[in-house]
Amino acid sequence: MTAGPAIGPYVLSNRLFVAPMAGVTDRPFRRLCKRLGAGYAVSEMITSRPELRDSLKTARRANHEGEVGPIAVQIAGTDPEMMAEAARYNIDRGAQIIDINMGCPAKKVCNRWAGSALMQDEARALAIIEAVVAACEPHGVPVTLKMRTGWCAQVKNAPVLARAAESAGVRLLTIHGRTREQGYRGQAEHETVAAIKASVRIPVVANGDIDSPQEALRVLRTTGVDAVMIGRAAQGRPWLFRDIGHYLATGRLPAPPTRAELRTWMLEHLHDHYDLYGEHSGVRSARKHLLWYLRSLGGSAMAQQRLRDAVLTAETCAAQLAAVQGFFDDFDLPLAA
Repeated sequence: MTAGPAIGPYVLSNRLFVAPMAGVTDRPFRRLCKRLGAGYAVSEMITSRPELRDSLKTARRANHEGEVGPIAVQIAGTDPEMMAEAARYNIDRGAQIIDINMGCPAKKVCNRWAGSALMQDEARALAIIEAVVAACEPHGVPVTLKMRTGWCAQVKNAPVLARAAESAGVRLLTIHGRTREQGYRGQAEHETVAAIKASVRIPVVANGDIDSPQEALRVLRTTGVDAVMIGRAAQGRPWLFRDIGHYLATGRLPAPPTRAELRTWMLEHLHDHYDLYGEHSGVRSARKHLLWYLRSLGGSAMAQQRLRDAVLTAETCAAQLAAVQGFFDDFDLPLAA
């Protein structure tokens, strides 16, 4: 497969990125996606508020033990100096790339004027970018920016912010092809992404509704972007990166994962997940991942329901693992289309 873009001194192995998703793209998920073909993954969003840095939640989000580099940490906030300090804090703890979040549409983030809400205040957004770049430059750490096409359909100011960010020293841009107003509704449009790519010299990454090998190729060809970033489509289907990579390299879709491969990947994911979160939190936070996997596993309705019930009621890691193992041992598993 074609090599990916360079982010400062880091030349990425391919053009397939894992999107930062709060509560999803933790270390276990990132590691599995990278093992299955992703060339790059950005951490879950970490707040810039210093009073929350020592929380267990933030510590888990900042955990990159055993992860293939480069280590990219996404930070979010509204105050330029606080964001600069958050960048320095994470660099001291191993971050090799700092990503600024101006794309999150969640109300609890936007209500504090962070995330994509910053796109309404271009002066503040640029001040944050400049402060973070200035904080990172002495350490040789490149800064990237993730944003949406704009706040609403009437104000698609991503092209303006993209050029300003490039001038301020940002080394890569990721654009989700929706406005903040859209959230995740409707269909992502990548025409704005293509226009941004044509107007800047730094690498540009397209994000939004890239859910198949064919769509990944279409977006790469029609926009000219340097890479694609995949988020929700990889939930319960981290082998999507493997499939896209094979398709881009050969023009053919790969064979579906085998039963043995699926078992290996899911159990590997669970063991890594429990190792990070512990027994109590691990069993509960693994449920969403297992329910996402169910959408791709196929099998009979009875087998699906048994696994669903077992996953939701298990109180120990051993019980949850046994439920998954039993599903593979006892049932024939034609993959879902």
